[in-house]
Amino acid sequence: MKNIESFLCNASDTYFMENAEETFRLEIKTDPESVRQQAIWCGAKPGMRVLDVGCGPGKTTSILYEMVQPGGCAVGIDLSSDRISYAKNHYCRQPGIDFTVCNLKEPLNSIGQFDLIWARFVLEYFREESNNIVKNLIEALKPGGYLCLLDLDYNSLSHYELPPTIQDLLPKLMNRLEEECNFDAYAGRKLYSYLFDNGLNNIQVNLKAHHLFFGSIKEKDLFNWMKKIEIIVKRFEDLFSDYPGGNEAFIDDFKMFLIDPRRFTYTPLIMCKGMKPLDF
Repeated sequence: MKNIESFLCNASDTYFMENAEETFRLEIKTDPESVRQQAIWCGAKPGMRVLDVGCGPGKTTSILYEMVQPGGCAVGIDLSSDRISYAKNHYCRQPGIDFTVCNLKEPLNSIGQFDLIWARFVLEYFREESNNIVKNLIEALKPGGYLCLLDLDYNSLSHYELPPTIQDLLPKLMNRLEEECNFDAYAGRKLYSYLFDNGLNNIQVNLKAHHLFFGSIKEKDLFNWMKKIEIIVKRFEDLFSDYPGGNEAFIDDFKMFLIDPRRFTYTPLIMCKGMKPLDF
């Protein structure tokens, strides 16, 4: 999405996490087994045509493709031409999997219709446009097909026991992300209403823990979290003028918190799915 090293969140199609290592971050943070378990709950089956919304570098799309074999196919869409190019180079090695650049805020008329549409960790980046995006996704869904929305709730805010100086700053950071970057830390709790308000049937909801850290933290999880912290701190340097030691000290202190085996961190993952009526 967006230009490398761009932090101008107010632009309509910018992605505040964009940086030179974002493709790598997205690749390593994607846990194949979690994706498979979530996709099973969503109803992924052999023979389906499935759409991966906000596919990034394509790792999730490739997993969904494997799950709809034999006879199925998968399409990954993303606004980032760089990541779509990466996905094509790394995952388009067999017929039935493809990737294309799409703007979710516009109708998706060019990619056909799907038995299952998967939107995981997407709507949190579109606080204002989420419901309209859901409408566009429903238009791309076959009657009788399922739209599956998966997102985090109370994102990055559940930690024990943070130093008071960090605890005081986190809500301020999230407010700035909401106001200036169109980010929604509470996207998960809204998913059910998007499906309900748009007339989908057989709506089901599931709740799981995500980012569940206790004891030693894995290197990939530490990299993922620290990269997010670095990007956000760089964007909002003015918030750290009163922090002891400034923004670099905040980054170091948060890293020390994460590597402390005593700390406890989690984020709720909310999964919702609903069926498009046959007479829609």
